Amino acid sequence: MSDDALDVLRKFDAVLFGAVGDPGEFPSLCKWFLRLTVIDVPDHVSLWGLLLKIRSPLQLYANVRPVRTFPGTKTPLNTAKNGIDWVLVRENSEGEYCGQGGRSHIGQPWEAATELAMFTRVGIERIMRFAFETARSRPRKKLTVVTKSNAMRHGMVLWDEVAEEVSKDFPDVDWDKMLVDAITIRMVAQPDSLDTIVGTNLHMDILSDLAAGLAGSIGVAPSSNLDPTRKNPSLFEPVHGSAFDITGKGVANPVATFWSAAEMLTWIGEKDAADKLMGCVERVCEAGILTADLGGKAKTQDVVNAVCGEIDRL
Repeated sequence: MSDDALDVLRKFDAVLFGAVGDPGEFPSLCKWFLRLTVIDVPDHVSLWGLLLKIRSPLQLYANVRPVRTFPGTKTPLNTAKNGIDWVLVRENSEGEYCGQGGRSHIGQPWEAATELAMFTRVGIERIMRFAFETARSRPRKKLTVVTKSNAMRHGMVLWDEVAEEVSKDFPDVDWDKMLVDAITIRMVAQPDSLDTIVGTNLHMDILSDLAAGLAGSIGVAPSSNLDPTRKNPSLFEPVHGSAFDITGKGVANPVATFWSAAEMLTWIGEKDAADKLMGCVERVCEAGILTADLGGKAKTQDVVNAVCGEIDRL
């Protein structure tokens, strides 16, 4: 990012972010023809050098990842007859991705590396309050707190304690607590028992991908990186990565980007526009205009054209 990137972003109400990455896997003929010097940029470099450089300074501490089964599509689970409709809330500013740790004795047989997870009371409390408020706003008013306090006896114990404290301010929310390994089974075997789920940075990074797959495809999954105080612009992006292995094939699913745009519209007070956009997307899916990840034969542009056609007819 340029030195003034954050100053530029702060001038806006919201940011719509595309998938990024550069694995340097262009076909060799293209490299020769375009005379390209292709550099392999490791994922951790593009993450820490771009996305986390936006999330951290702007305090986008609430990462919201809704997942649901769209009309005309189906979940691979035979345990979810009515499809899936969950909201996953991820702590987005600390925990396992706090950036603390280091390496020593590099190149030696005794080389060592440490990766620290940091949990603060203020960080836990604000994400718990956000999660309980999110659960309260949904019809079922149900929240599951994901933990690993049986093995992580410091940070995760504090996580559990703060969850218990915050829950007292939300007596109308039915909540429970579950170990991160156990909830993977529950997501598959008892999907109807879940509604809103909150967890740490790492736990929800993993579980949200599982959830998207169970709902139908990661190609439809949106993501909101929110500053609930609204002091800074929030960032909206599809959950999926840049997927260079399918570049140019026309098979990428654009629904996640449409849904991310709808989440952005809702955040900036344009809920009517967001609902109309999602209605257009749902009608296209219900009509069977689906990319291969959802079992269809449509190309990316086919879906985009169909959604745009629905918008034009509004």
